[in-house]
Amino acid sequence: MNAPTSAAGLLPQIHLREVPQALLDALVARFNGRCSRAQAVREQHGRDESSFSVPPPAAVVFAESTADVADAVRLAAQHRVPVIPFGVGSSLEGHLLAVQGGISLDVSRMAAVLAIDADDLTVTVQPGVTRKQLNEAIRHTGLFFPIDPGADASLGGMAATRASGTNAVRYGTMRENVLALEVVTAAGEVIRTGTRARKSSAGYDLTRLMVGSEGTLGVITEITLRVYPLPEAVMAAVCSFPDIAAAVRTTIGVIQLGVPVARCELLDGQTVAMVNRHSGTALREEPMLLMEFHGSPAGVREQVEAVQALATDHGGNAFEWAATPEERTRLWTARHNAYFAGVQSRPGCRAITTDTCVPISRLADCLLESVAEADASGIPYFLVGHVGDGNFHFGYLIDPASADERARAEGLNHRLVARALEMGGTCTGEHGVGLHKMGFLLSETGPGAVAMMRAVKQALDPLNILNPGKIFIA
Repeated sequence: MNAPTSAAGLLPQIHLREVPQALLDALVARFNGRCSRAQAVREQHGRDESSFSVPPPAAVVFAESTADVADAVRLAAQHRVPVIPFGVGSSLEGHLLAVQGGISLDVSRMAAVLAIDADDLTVTVQPGVTRKQLNEAIRHTGLFFPIDPGADASLGGMAATRASGTNAVRYGTMRENVLALEVVTAAGEVIRTGTRARKSSAGYDLTRLMVGSEGTLGVITEITLRVYPLPEAVMAAVCSFPDIAAAVRTTIGVIQLGVPVARCELLDGQTVAMVNRHSGTALREEPMLLMEFHGSPAGVREQVEAVQALATDHGGNAFEWAATPEERTRLWTARHNAYFAGVQSRPGCRAITTDTCVPISRLADCLLESVAEADASGIPYFLVGHVGDGNFHFGYLIDPASADERARAEGLNHRLVARALEMGGTCTGEHGVGLHKMGFLLSETGPGAVAMMRAVKQALDPLNILNPGKIFIA
């Protein structure tokens, strides 16, 4: 495997470019009080939810319009200084870290819902709108946006990292739900990709090129998204199992049977215990599937009954339905807090998070081997999975001052990804490459594909100013 075995192996790429005073003066003149060099502001924009420690950016620019973004990028390009887009800072793989210095371009103030086209089932938003803000804004129309990565991430960041989450098994990922974009290029030019039409055969698919590019090819300033009618009936269900294998076999059965489950989440027993302590819930501290079903009342009942029968065949017990919004919110809030529950279970720790995705037929093999290795390592961890589409996440909880624990955790990550690739999977199902998975990208795609990616980067960003040092070393 061409991958680093420790986080320290990634750090030699850090070589800070000089940010000349002339650029800082120009940014202050253009943005007045919206360009900050305050240490606290820079440090806030120089860290995310990853375990990496990197010097903060030299300055932070708060954009409020596409024109602001274009001007900031043009000024940076004149001085060959990196620009790192910033949304809410929920990245897990170091996407927003200033590994080559430069300026952080905060788009969180670009938070307007620009258009709601209910008849066409589309909305257009600025990049700083979060998924919760969008759903609140369109609730009155009877529509909703289903992509739910857990964190209340910005939609610009979700598009840039090709996010997915708990609903992906039914509604797809950001790749399937972004119709069009407005993007500021590395030269400061504003371009548009795609339209509100559901399909097109016109030229290269630049929208898909930008979705998942992690801010390395352009800065997203506007997004047109698919939205969906709120289902007539929604029901959540929880089922506990004697072991992880039984839960995974049930999941495989659900998918192969063709049950249109909207969400199918796995938590192992120790993660359920962490969630109980953090959220005050009283869930059975055993491996658990948390599922949700959307459709007509009769259709939902049929789905639940089919899944309950499958779960029972595999030893599932304590099958509990949650039909009211309050009951469903309680269950999904607990699931969404799993990351924070894990981190709080070991005070002072940092989480080295990783995710992978494999074909559903290999899920049990990959997951069980990875659990056995994690148990044998002695490193505390939490495990959650969007197992309906073969995706799962580990969070290894390490003492940040312990080089030994970090090395052991990175070793677990290395072997997990190697195992997934050998089984026909991917090094990351939804977190993105960022800093953490660069070596694995080469192993997954091969040198020819990475060379093609580098050629695209060179063509669109010849000065290498857009979020440099991510995905691969340009």
